[in-house]
This record gives sequence, C-alpha cells and structure tokens, in this order.
Amino acid sequence: MNDKLENNWYASSDNVLSKTIGQFIKHHRIKQQLTQQDVANRANISRSTLSLLERGETVTVSTLLQVLRALNVLHIMDAFTITEPISPIALAKKEHAEKQRIRHKNKQQNENELEW
Repeated sequence: MNDKLENNWYASSDNVLSKTIGQFIKHHRIKQQLTQQDVANRANISRSTLSLLERGETVTVSTLLQVLRALNVLHIMDAFTITEPISPIALAKKEHAEKQRIRHKNKQQNENELEW
C-alpha cells in the first residue's frame, strides 16, 4: 500500500487523499482475492463505480461505506470514535458519587419488622 510510515495528511491534496483511499480499497480487495465485480455485487454498486473509487475519483460517502462493509473493513471507522478524556478530579468526583453507604434501619424498626 503506502510505504510511508508517517504521513502529513494536512499537506496532502484532496486528490492524494482520495487516491490513498482508493489504494486502501484495492489492496483489501486483492488481498481477499476478489474481483471488482465481486465487490461491486456485494456492495450493490456498479463495477465502474468501484473502479472510480479505486482510482481516487469522486464517489459518495454512502458508496464508500458500502464498499468498506463489503470488504469487511468497517473497523477503520474506529478512527472516527469520539472519546472525551476525563480529568483525574472529575473521575474522583464520579467515583465518590457512586459510593454510597448502606445504612441499617434503627434497631426499633428492625424489631417491629420481625413481629408479625
């Protein structure tokens, strides 16, 4: 795929980014020994649309997602997961709020409950 260990995505043009996505798709298709028609059928798109994607041409996000699903590589969506870091103080407050003491009823209430 891409031999660079470190990419400067911000310095890359949209064209370069699209071609990188296309290379990713093509790499995984070939690795799985699938033809363009096989993947297109799985993704419910035309073979020419898949060819456009692999060449880095413009396709819809929906098409990209269909192809990723067809290739079983949707795990790359993990990169889009939003995780909010929690500060140590906020974590301590949360843990403190979760801790609650178990309070026993007073002795007289316990004795009354035992009498029937």
